[in-house]
Amino acid sequence: MLAEGFGEIAEKLRRSTVFVSCGRRGQGSGMIVKPHGVIVTNAHVAASEPIQVQMWDGTTEQAELTKRDAARDIAILRIARSSLPAATLANSDRARVGELVVAVGNPMGFIGALTTGVVHAIGRVPALGARKWIQSDVRLAPGNSGGPLADAQGRVVGMNTMVAAGMGLAIPSNAILRCLHGTGARSPLGVVARPVEIAHNGSQRLGLLLLEIAKDSAAERASLMLGDVLVGAGGTAIDSMDDFEQALEAAGDRIRLQFLRGDQRNVRTVTVRLELPNEVAA
Repeated sequence: MLAEGFGEIAEKLRRSTVFVSCGRRGQGSGMIVKPHGVIVTNAHVAASEPIQVQMWDGTTEQAELTKRDAARDIAILRIARSSLPAATLANSDRARVGELVVAVGNPMGFIGALTTGVVHAIGRVPALGARKWIQSDVRLAPGNSGGPLADAQGRVVGMNTMVAAGMGLAIPSNAILRCLHGTGARSPLGVVARPVEIAHNGSQRLGLLLLEIAKDSAAERASLMLGDVLVGAGGTAIDSMDDFEQALEAAGDRIRLQFLRGDQRNVRTVTVRLELPNEVAA
C-alpha cells in the first residue's frame, strides 16, 4: 500500500534523476547524490566521452567523469551546477524482502518514468560473481540503468543495473557510498583474492582464494599463505565481496579471519592487525 504523500515522494525522486547520454550510442539514467553537482550512474552507461546530462527541467550540462569502477559497475560524474535536488542514499543493509520499492529512470526515451514493485531477494545471483544485489520485480527496460531504486519514503537503497531471469537487479546503496568515499579500492590486508565456490561439511559456500600477498603486509605478518581460502571475517561467514569489504571497514585496527588451508574440513582462525590509514596497503 502506498503511503500518503507518495506523489510528492515520487516527484522528488524524479527531480533527483537525470538522463545520461555518452558518445553516440550510450544512454541511461543517473542520480544526483550531492547538491554541488555529483552524479552517480553505472560504469556501463558512462562507457565513453563526451558525457551529457539532462536535468529534470530539460536543461543539459556537460559532465566530467571523475571515477569509473568497472568491477562494481559504478561511475561518478560531476557537473558545474550547485543547489541541485540530491537523493538520499539509505543504508541498504536495512532493506528487507517484501518491502515496497520504487524505480525511476528513462527507459526507451521516456523521461522520468516510474514503476513500483517489491524486493524479492537480497544477495548473490548465480553466474554474476560474488557481488550482492537487491532483486525486485520492478519493471526495467533499456535506459533504466543508473537510476535509483528507493524505498517507500524515497530513500535510495540501490542503483538499477540490469534484468536477470525477469528480475530487476540493483547495486546496493552501501556499495555506492563506499565508491563515493573512496573506500574498498585497496585491501587493508595487502592481498589479491579471487572468489571461489568451495565444498565444506557437505555444502557449497563462498571463499576468497589468496592469489598474492604483499611483502610486509598485514596478511604476511599474520602468517596467511598463498592458497589459503578466507571463509569468514569478524565471526561472520563471507557471503559476498560486499560483506567482506564492510567487515574490514568496520573492524578498526584488528579483525579475526576464518580460513581454510589444505584440508578443507578444518576452519582455522587468525587475528590480523590491519594497516593503519597512514600505511600503504598493496
